[in-house]
Amino acid sequence: MKNKAPLVSREMLFPFILLTLCFAAWGTAANMTDPLVKVFSKIFTMSSVQSALVQFCYYGAYFCLAIPAALINKRFSYKTGVLSGLGCAAIGAFMFYPASQTMTYTFFLSALFILAGGLSILETSANPYVMSMGCQASATRRLNFAQSFNPLGTSLGVFLAATLILPQLNQATADERSKMSIEQLEQVVSAELDAVMVPYVGFACVLVLIWFAIALTKSPKQEVNVKQADELSFKATFSRLFSNKHYRFGVVAQFFNVAAQTCVWTYTIQYVMEANDVNEVSGGQILQYSMLVFLISRFVMTWLMGFIRPAVLLGLMASIAALLCAYMVVAPGPSGVYALIGISACLSLMFPTIYAIALFGLGADAKLGAAGLVMAILGGAIMPIVQAVFVDHYSAATSYLVPGCSFLVVLAYAIFDLNSKVRSLG
Repeated sequence: MKNKAPLVSREMLFPFILLTLCFAAWGTAANMTDPLVKVFSKIFTMSSVQSALVQFCYYGAYFCLAIPAALINKRFSYKTGVLSGLGCAAIGAFMFYPASQTMTYTFFLSALFILAGGLSILETSANPYVMSMGCQASATRRLNFAQSFNPLGTSLGVFLAATLILPQLNQATADERSKMSIEQLEQVVSAELDAVMVPYVGFACVLVLIWFAIALTKSPKQEVNVKQADELSFKATFSRLFSNKHYRFGVVAQFFNVAAQTCVWTYTIQYVMEANDVNEVSGGQILQYSMLVFLISRFVMTWLMGFIRPAVLLGLMASIAALLCAYMVVAPGPSGVYALIGISACLSLMFPTIYAIALFGLGADAKLGAAGLVMAILGGAIMPIVQAVFVDHYSAATSYLVPGCSFLVVLAYAIFDLNSKVRSLG
């Protein structure tokens, strides 16, 4: 039956609009970062496993900062958490400038960690904040709608990487670089790292503008209410969450969902290069097409949720994604590339849907619960390294067994929710 509950009340509209900018912001950062695995592999002449530390730092920061974000939200408010996250992320993005001057991989990893740490605080705060901006019956649709602006950011992030970073890479191979003089190599690397730096510093400036816009906006009435959290201890809250099967399984599902998403997009360029025998720029274009499909599909899925139970769509998309991954493994060619693009359509609804199902009915416990779901983003730090081993030892095509298996876990969660006797999301 169609859910007619309004998404956002009139008094929540302007704060909601500002928050949607935050959803777009962390999408931009995440998908500017995905191509860096290939970029740093070439600039610093590293293996896929070594360059995959980019994702380990990025998503590892999400894991480390989620609990502090929950404590900020519990002690102060969601708005304070949002502002803290924006500020920290801006500092990390600005750090790309000194990193480009020192030309060291570890400095870039440090900047990424701080940037992602800020985004972790931002995401931990913004997701439940959006869910609180209206009635519970429309919370899943409201979060999916807000998350629909995340793909706008992801598309922008891929566009920035594809136009400002990838075309600036010197086409010299690792062997040719090894034969360059120290001065020649330093000049080449400096130009490449400057290209990496520019979009991140510009991104930092945008974050500062968003920070001021939110800081100067009054908190809605709901923000006053969320400060009235229960006085029970952290241990008691954790105990209640851990005993909740939907929440516990939701964290596991989110781990593998983010793992699958990160793996699919991180190694898109490598897969396309192998399948179509093209360079990094062409691979970046396919990643752009994937983001466009992701964007359109997010709005389509949000509309469909007005008619179809979210868990049904989640299970269907997880099944299709797993099958597409299997096809990519056995048919690594042009048709495999089309399958790769199609996976983005399946991914579009997964994160917010799992998030909303897992937090459904948690009340004040949602503040800590949100932190657990953001910590599950650790899947994006670990599984790309596992996939990198497959890339180095077998092929990019074979490596897509990793996200394929991850999608099966998401499917299992959808089935679990559909079989539940105690909940109904309509």
